[in-house]
Amino acid sequence: MKQSRPAPTLQDVAVYAGVSTATVSRCMNTPAKVTAKTRTRVEDAIETLGYAPNFGARAMAAQRTMTIGAVIPTMENAVFAKGLQAFQDELRQYGFTMLVACSSYRPKLEAEQIRALVGRGADGILLIGHERDPAIYRFLDAQKVPTLVTWAFDDTAPRPSVGFDNRKAMAKLAQHVTKLDHRHLAMITAPVATNDRAAARLAAVGDVMDAEGLVRADLFVVETPYSIDNGAAALDLILQQRPETTVVICGNDVLAVGALRQARGMGLSVPDDLSITGFDDIDLAVVTHPLLTTVHVPHRQMGRAAAQMLADMVLTGAPATKVELATTVKLRDTLGYPRQSQAAR
Repeated sequence: MKQSRPAPTLQDVAVYAGVSTATVSRCMNTPAKVTAKTRTRVEDAIETLGYAPNFGARAMAAQRTMTIGAVIPTMENAVFAKGLQAFQDELRQYGFTMLVACSSYRPKLEAEQIRALVGRGADGILLIGHERDPAIYRFLDAQKVPTLVTWAFDDTAPRPSVGFDNRKAMAKLAQHVTKLDHRHLAMITAPVATNDRAAARLAAVGDVMDAEGLVRADLFVVETPYSIDNGAAALDLILQQRPETTVVICGNDVLAVGALRQARGMGLSVPDDLSITGFDDIDLAVVTHPLLTTVHVPHRQMGRAAAQMLADMVLTGAPATKVELATTVKLRDTLGYPRQSQAAR
């Protein structure tokens, strides 16, 4: 009977790579502290030998699993992709592995996923937005699991966060809209009941309308899940019920791309017949025709900063803080004067 070969050990990797076992450990746990040349030798040895560290034993010894859980609302569009990639890349410099769960914008499912990640030993949790059942925060506090909110900044919220002020960011864009003499506004947004980011963006448009002497109640709002098809259907509904609309402000770029597609299909010229704006400045925004006016969100900067803060909270017990990142309005080609103002000019 053929005997199975023993699993390769840390010592085997060290001998094969010609380094110490301490260097192998550093390569796996804090790779930034090892030179690229040494790291390559160790990684080659690990791959050649088929070495897999015993994370269970390490976790018991260190009382950490070196994993961070991230619960995001969706994987179906690119809104969170760049930020999460930067978050994962930065975590790796601290020796952490990221575990991702997707809640599909369902609060009950998100709560289940948070509890499951904690149950599997996640050392910290990254959450999107502040809005959720307070019982979840009480659970995380009871478990003493460091938790960080991102994609939102609210100085009044009790939780630490690395993000941007959604209300302030959308207000800057809405001000550009009203300065171009738009008076018949519509908005396509995600459902706002359980999405504090969407609710803040919707509120911002109302704030600017108030400031400009427009009637907030005249804003025609369509709430729909984020997708290109839903953005297209929402624009069709808007123009059926409010044909006088001159600008459609979208809660994100995915909805805006759908609205642009629908406008072209209806034979409308953007922005001559109808202006359309987005939010996020994902890659789609610079390949549309015309190029999409939107709000640039610093996704990568946010991901890196969130990883640094959460890693410090886990490893050193660093105090929780709040970091606000700046957004910028990207004025491109889908926002212009309404046709009546063009004629007056």
